[in-house]
Amino acid sequence: MDSARDLLIALARRYSFGDVGALAPAVLKDRETAAMVSSVCEFGRLLLTLDAEDFAADVDAQAVPADLRRRASDCHLPQTPREQPRGALESMRPAYALLLEVIGIRWARRELSSMIAAVHIASEYLPLLAIEPALGHAGDPARWPEALTGPGSRFGTIGDRMCQHTRAEQSAAERTLRVAAEPGTGWRAYLDRQHSQVAGALATCAARCRNPCTALSWVPDLDDLTLRCRVALAFAQSPLVRLRHAAPVGHGFGVPSAEEVLDAWGRSRTALDKNPVGHQATSDDGFPLPGLPSLMSAVAASPVVPGSLLADVSSHLVSLLG
Repeated sequence: MDSARDLLIALARRYSFGDVGALAPAVLKDRETAAMVSSVCEFGRLLLTLDAEDFAADVDAQAVPADLRRRASDCHLPQTPREQPRGALESMRPAYALLLEVIGIRWARRELSSMIAAVHIASEYLPLLAIEPALGHAGDPARWPEALTGPGSRFGTIGDRMCQHTRAEQSAAERTLRVAAEPGTGWRAYLDRQHSQVAGALATCAARCRNPCTALSWVPDLDDLTLRCRVALAFAQSPLVRLRHAAPVGHGFGVPSAEEVLDAWGRSRTALDKNPVGHQATSDDGFPLPGLPSLMSAVAASPVVPGSLLADVSSHLVSLLG
Protein backbone atom coordinates (compact mmCIF):
# COMPACT_ATOMS: atom_id res chain seq x y z
CA MET A 1 0.00 0.00 0.00
CA ASP A 2 2.93 2.34 0.72
CA SER A 3 4.25 1.88 -2.83
CA ALA A 4 0.81 2.71 -4.20
CA ARG A 5 0.77 5.88 -2.12
CA ASP A 6 4.23 6.77 -3.46
CA LEU A 7 2.87 6.36 -6.97
CA LEU A 8 0.03 8.77 -6.18
CA ILE A 9 2.56 11.30 -4.86
CA ALA A 10 4.64 10.97 -8.04
CA LEU A 11 1.54 11.51 -10.15
CA ALA A 12 0.54 14.53 -8.07
CA ARG A 13 3.96 16.08 -8.69
CA ARG A 14 3.37 15.57 -12.43
CA TYR A 15 0.01 17.38 -12.19
CA SER A 16 -1.84 14.18 -13.08
CA PHE A 17 -4.85 15.30 -11.07
CA GLY A 18 -7.36 13.13 -12.90
CA ASP A 19 -5.36 9.96 -12.30
CA VAL A 20 -4.79 10.71 -8.63
CA GLY A 21 -8.45 11.52 -8.09
CA ALA A 22 -9.52 8.27 -9.75
CA LEU A 23 -7.05 6.07 -7.87
CA ALA A 24 -7.09 7.68 -4.42
CA PRO A 25 -10.27 5.95 -3.10
CA ALA A 26 -8.74 2.55 -3.82
CA VAL A 27 -5.37 3.39 -2.22
CA LEU A 28 -6.19 5.53 0.81
CA LYS A 29 -7.71 3.70 3.76
CA ASP A 30 -9.10 6.81 5.41
CA ARG A 31 -12.29 7.81 3.60
CA GLU A 32 -12.18 11.43 4.78
CA THR A 33 -8.66 11.87 3.42
CA ALA A 34 -9.62 10.18 0.16
CA ALA A 35 -12.58 12.55 -0.21
CA MET A 36 -10.35 15.58 0.41
CA VAL A 37 -7.81 14.32 -2.12
CA SER A 38 -10.56 13.86 -4.69
CA SER A 39 -11.79 17.41 -4.11
CA VAL A 40 -8.32 18.88 -4.53
CA CYS A 41 -7.78 16.80 -7.67
CA GLU A 42 -10.99 18.10 -9.24
CA PHE A 43 -9.97 21.65 -8.36
CA GLY A 44 -6.54 21.12 -9.96
CA ARG A 45 -8.04 19.45 -13.02
CA LEU A 46 -10.31 22.43 -13.70
CA LEU A 47 -7.35 24.78 -13.49
CA LEU A 48 -5.12 22.64 -15.71
CA THR A 49 -7.82 22.34 -18.37
CA LEU A 50 -8.52 26.10 -18.16
CA ASP A 51 -12.18 25.51 -17.40
CA ALA A 52 -12.62 29.15 -16.37
CA GLU A 53 -16.39 28.88 -15.97
CA ASP A 54 -16.00 26.42 -13.13
CA PHE A 55 -12.97 27.76 -11.22
CA ALA A 56 -15.34 29.17 -8.64
CA ALA A 57 -17.65 26.16 -8.58
CA ASP A 58 -18.49 24.62 -5.24
CA VAL A 59 -15.19 23.53 -3.73
CA ASP A 60 -14.66 21.71 -0.46
CA ALA A 61 -13.37 24.57 1.70
CA GLN A 62 -11.89 22.05 4.13
CA ALA A 63 -9.89 20.37 1.37
CA VAL A 64 -8.76 23.40 -0.65
CA PRO A 65 -7.10 26.22 1.33
CA ALA A 66 -8.60 29.70 1.09
CA ASP A 67 -5.52 31.16 -0.60
CA LEU A 68 -5.74 28.68 -3.47
CA ARG A 69 -9.46 29.31 -3.86
CA ARG A 70 -8.92 33.07 -3.90
CA ARG A 71 -6.18 32.85 -6.53
CA ALA A 72 -8.35 30.63 -8.70
CA SER A 73 -11.19 33.12 -8.31
CA ASP A 74 -8.90 35.81 -9.77
CA CYS A 75 -8.84 33.76 -13.01
CA HIS A 76 -12.55 32.97 -13.00
CA LEU A 77 -15.03 34.43 -15.48
CA PRO A 78 -18.14 35.65 -13.61
CA GLN A 79 -21.23 33.76 -14.64
CA THR A 80 -23.74 36.58 -14.14
CA PRO A 81 -23.50 40.29 -15.02
CA ARG A 82 -23.41 41.29 -11.34
CA GLU A 83 -21.35 38.49 -9.82
CA GLN A 84 -18.63 39.66 -7.45
CA PRO A 85 -15.66 39.57 -7.49
CA ARG A 86 -15.16 40.16 -11.22
CA GLY A 87 -12.15 37.85 -11.57
CA ALA A 88 -10.65 37.82 -15.06
CA LEU A 89 -12.92 40.70 -16.11
CA GLU A 90 -11.22 42.84 -13.46
CA SER A 91 -7.72 41.95 -14.67
CA MET A 92 -6.43 39.43 -17.19
CA ARG A 93 -2.98 39.27 -15.65
CA PRO A 94 -3.74 36.44 -13.16
CA ALA A 95 -5.36 34.43 -15.96
CA TYR A 96 -2.29 34.92 -18.16
CA ALA A 97 -0.01 33.87 -15.30
CA LEU A 98 -2.07 30.65 -15.15
CA LEU A 99 -1.98 30.29 -18.94
CA LEU A 100 1.81 30.52 -18.94
CA GLU A 101 2.03 27.99 -16.12
CA VAL A 102 -0.26 25.61 -18.04
CA ILE A 103 1.79 26.05 -21.22
CA GLY A 104 4.97 25.20 -19.28
CA ILE A 105 3.39 22.12 -17.70
CA ARG A 106 1.97 20.86 -21.00
CA TRP A 107 5.38 21.33 -22.62
CA ALA A 108 7.12 19.38 -19.85
CA ARG A 109 4.57 16.56 -20.23
CA ARG A 110 4.84 16.75 -24.04
CA GLU A 111 1.08 17.26 -24.29
CA LEU A 112 1.61 19.48 -27.28
CA SER A 113 -1.93 19.65 -28.64
CA SER A 114 -3.13 20.87 -25.25
CA MET A 115 -0.21 23.29 -25.09
CA ILE A 116 -1.02 24.78 -28.48
CA ALA A 117 -4.67 25.06 -27.44
CA ALA A 118 -3.57 27.15 -24.44
CA VAL A 119 -1.39 29.31 -26.72
CA HIS A 120 -4.41 29.82 -28.97
CA ILE A 121 -6.54 30.97 -26.02
CA ALA A 122 -3.77 33.38 -25.03
CA SER A 123 -3.74 34.84 -28.54
CA GLU A 124 -7.52 35.38 -28.63
CA TYR A 125 -7.67 37.51 -25.49
CA LEU A 126 -4.29 39.24 -25.79
CA PRO A 127 -5.87 42.53 -26.99
CA LEU A 128 -7.76 42.75 -23.70
CA LEU A 129 -4.45 42.46 -21.88
CA ALA A 130 -3.22 45.35 -24.04
CA ILE A 131 -6.18 47.65 -23.43
CA GLU A 132 -6.52 46.89 -19.70
CA PRO A 133 -4.24 49.77 -18.57
CA ALA A 134 -6.41 52.29 -20.44
CA LEU A 135 -9.75 50.78 -19.41
CA GLY A 136 -8.93 50.16 -15.77
CA HIS A 137 -10.42 46.68 -16.17
CA ALA A 138 -10.10 43.75 -18.58
CA GLY A 139 -12.98 44.42 -20.95
CA ASP A 140 -15.86 43.95 -18.51
CA PRO A 141 -19.06 44.42 -20.56
CA ALA A 142 -20.74 45.85 -17.46
CA ARG A 143 -18.18 48.67 -17.31
CA TRP A 144 -17.53 49.93 -20.84
CA PRO A 145 -16.76 53.67 -20.85
CA GLU A 146 -19.52 55.86 -22.26
CA ALA A 147 -17.02 57.43 -24.66
CA LEU A 148 -16.66 54.08 -26.47
CA THR A 149 -20.03 54.77 -28.09
CA GLY A 150 -19.98 58.55 -27.93
CA PRO A 151 -20.65 60.96 -30.81
CA GLY A 152 -18.83 59.89 -33.96
CA SER A 153 -18.20 56.31 -32.78
CA ARG A 154 -19.09 53.37 -35.01
CA PHE A 155 -18.36 50.75 -32.34
CA GLY A 156 -21.28 48.36 -32.08
CA THR A 157 -22.97 49.64 -35.23
CA ILE A 158 -24.06 46.79 -37.50
CA GLY A 159 -23.83 47.23 -41.25
CA ASP A 160 -21.72 50.39 -41.30
CA ARG A 161 -19.46 49.97 -44.34
CA MET A 162 -16.95 52.48 -43.02
CA CYS A 163 -16.25 50.21 -40.05
CA GLN A 164 -13.37 47.77 -40.50
CA HIS A 165 -14.93 45.13 -38.25
CA THR A 166 -16.11 41.88 -39.75
CA ARG A 167 -19.82 41.10 -39.52
CA ALA A 168 -19.11 38.75 -36.61
CA GLU A 169 -17.13 41.47 -34.80
CA GLN A 170 -19.85 44.05 -35.42
CA SER A 171 -22.42 41.67 -33.99
CA ALA A 172 -20.23 40.91 -30.96
CA ALA A 173 -19.53 44.62 -30.39
CA GLU A 174 -23.24 45.44 -30.53
CA ARG A 175 -23.99 42.61 -28.10
CA THR A 176 -21.33 43.58 -25.60
CA LEU A 177 -22.95 47.00 -25.14
CA ARG A 178 -26.22 45.49 -23.89
CA VAL A 179 -25.33 42.05 -22.52
CA ALA A 180 -24.93 43.33 -18.95
CA ALA A 181 -28.72 43.77 -18.87
CA GLU A 182 -29.40 40.21 -20.00
CA PRO A 183 -30.10 37.23 -17.72
CA GLY A 184 -27.30 34.85 -16.75
CA THR A 185 -27.95 32.49 -19.67
CA GLY A 186 -27.45 35.27 -22.22
CA TRP A 187 -24.40 36.56 -20.38
CA ARG A 188 -22.76 33.13 -20.38
CA ALA A 189 -23.58 32.56 -24.06
CA TYR A 190 -21.93 35.89 -24.87
CA LEU A 191 -18.76 35.01 -22.93
CA ASP A 192 -18.61 31.61 -24.64
CA ARG A 193 -19.10 32.79 -28.20
CA GLN A 194 -18.47 36.50 -28.62
CA HIS A 195 -16.20 38.00 -25.96
CA SER A 196 -13.00 36.98 -27.76
CA GLN A 197 -14.39 38.61 -30.93
CA VAL A 198 -14.85 41.84 -28.99
CA ALA A 199 -11.18 41.61 -28.03
CA GLY A 200 -10.29 41.35 -31.71
CA ALA A 201 -12.65 44.20 -32.59
CA LEU A 202 -10.96 46.53 -30.09
CA ALA A 203 -7.56 45.60 -31.49
CA THR A 204 -8.82 46.40 -34.98
CA CYS A 205 -10.02 49.81 -33.76
CA ALA A 206 -6.60 50.54 -32.30
CA ALA A 207 -4.29 49.03 -34.91
CA ARG A 208 -5.97 48.28 -38.24
CA CYS A 209 -8.79 50.69 -38.90
CA ARG A 210 -8.37 52.71 -42.12
CA ASN A 211 -11.35 54.90 -41.28
CA PRO A 212 -10.86 55.78 -37.60
CA CYS A 213 -13.90 56.89 -35.64
CA THR A 214 -14.02 58.26 -32.10
CA ALA A 215 -14.41 54.86 -30.40
CA LEU A 216 -10.96 55.04 -28.76
CA SER A 217 -10.55 58.82 -28.62
CA TRP A 218 -10.66 58.61 -24.83
CA VAL A 219 -7.44 56.54 -24.62
CA PRO A 220 -4.67 58.71 -23.09
CA ASP A 221 -1.81 57.36 -25.25
CA LEU A 222 -3.41 55.87 -28.33
CA ASP A 223 -0.10 55.52 -30.19
CA ASP A 224 1.23 53.24 -27.44
CA LEU A 225 -1.97 51.17 -27.43
CA THR A 226 -1.87 50.95 -31.22
CA LEU A 227 1.62 49.47 -31.13
CA ARG A 228 0.77 46.93 -28.45
CA CYS A 229 -2.45 45.89 -30.20
CA ARG A 230 -0.59 45.58 -33.50
CA VAL A 231 1.76 43.07 -31.83
CA ALA A 232 -1.19 41.23 -30.25
CA LEU A 233 -2.79 40.84 -33.68
CA ALA A 234 0.53 39.74 -35.20
CA PHE A 235 0.93 37.10 -32.49
CA ALA A 236 -2.54 35.74 -33.33
CA GLN A 237 -1.34 35.22 -36.93
CA SER A 238 2.07 33.84 -35.99
CA PRO A 239 3.33 30.39 -37.08
CA LEU A 240 3.07 29.17 -33.47
CA VAL A 241 -0.64 30.00 -33.16
CA ARG A 242 -1.34 28.68 -36.65
CA LEU A 243 -0.19 25.26 -35.44
CA ARG A 244 -3.57 25.08 -33.71
CA HIS A 245 -5.28 24.85 -37.08
CA ALA A 246 -2.96 22.03 -38.12
CA ALA A 247 -3.60 20.04 -34.95
CA PRO A 248 -7.35 19.39 -34.67
CA VAL A 249 -7.88 17.72 -31.33
CA GLY A 250 -9.56 14.34 -31.68
CA HIS A 251 -8.79 13.78 -35.35
CA GLY A 252 -5.69 11.69 -34.74
CA PHE A 253 -3.41 13.53 -37.16
CA GLY A 254 -1.40 16.71 -37.43
CA VAL A 255 -0.25 16.82 -33.79
CA PRO A 256 3.00 18.84 -33.82
CA SER A 257 6.24 17.45 -32.47
CA ALA A 258 8.39 19.36 -29.99
CA GLU A 259 10.79 20.20 -32.80
CA GLU A 260 7.95 21.59 -34.92
CA VAL A 261 6.71 23.71 -32.02
CA LEU A 262 10.17 25.18 -31.41
CA ASP A 263 10.65 25.81 -35.12
CA ALA A 264 7.27 27.57 -35.34
CA TRP A 265 8.10 29.67 -32.29
CA GLY A 266 11.48 30.57 -33.76
CA ARG A 267 9.81 31.80 -36.96
CA SER A 268 7.22 33.63 -34.86
CA ARG A 269 9.91 35.45 -32.90
CA THR A 270 11.50 36.61 -36.15
CA ALA A 271 8.16 37.78 -37.54
CA LEU A 272 7.30 39.67 -34.34
CA ASP A 273 10.66 41.40 -34.08
CA LYS A 274 9.55 44.48 -36.01
CA ASN A 275 9.21 47.02 -33.20
CA PRO A 276 10.24 47.49 -29.54
CA VAL A 277 7.19 45.58 -28.22
CA GLY A 278 7.52 42.62 -30.58
CA HIS A 279 11.28 42.57 -29.99
CA GLN A 280 10.63 41.28 -26.47
CA ALA A 281 9.73 37.91 -28.01
CA THR A 282 13.44 37.45 -28.71
CA SER A 283 14.29 37.64 -24.99
CA ASP A 284 15.85 34.65 -23.26
CA ASP A 285 13.69 34.61 -20.13
CA GLY A 286 14.09 30.93 -19.27
CA PHE A 287 10.62 29.88 -20.39
CA PRO A 288 10.24 26.69 -22.49
CA LEU A 289 9.17 28.97 -25.37
CA PRO A 290 11.82 31.63 -24.70
CA GLY A 291 10.50 35.15 -24.80
CA LEU A 292 6.78 34.34 -24.54
CA PRO A 293 6.34 35.82 -21.02
CA SER A 294 8.44 38.83 -22.04
CA LEU A 295 6.25 39.37 -25.10
CA MET A 296 3.05 39.19 -23.05
CA SER A 297 4.51 41.59 -20.50
CA ALA A 298 5.33 44.06 -23.26
CA VAL A 299 1.82 43.81 -24.73
CA ALA A 300 0.33 44.26 -21.26
CA ALA A 301 2.69 47.13 -20.38
CA SER A 302 3.01 45.32 -17.05
CA PRO A 303 4.92 42.25 -15.81
CA VAL A 304 3.24 38.95 -16.71
CA VAL A 305 5.15 35.89 -15.53
CA PRO A 306 4.27 32.21 -15.16
CA GLY A 307 2.25 31.66 -12.01
CA SER A 308 2.61 29.04 -9.31
CA LEU A 309 -1.04 28.23 -8.65
CA LEU A 310 -0.90 24.71 -10.09
CA ALA A 311 2.45 24.06 -8.43
CA ASP A 312 0.93 25.04 -5.09
CA VAL A 313 -2.13 22.85 -5.68
CA SER A 314 0.27 19.99 -6.43
CA SER A 315 2.24 20.64 -3.24
CA HIS A 316 -0.94 20.73 -1.18
CA LEU A 317 -2.05 17.46 -2.72
CA VAL A 318 1.30 15.86 -1.91
CA SER A 319 0.97 16.98 1.71
CA LEU A 320 -2.46 15.34 1.93
CA LEU A 321 -1.14 12.12 0.43
CA GLY A 322 1.94 12.11 2.63
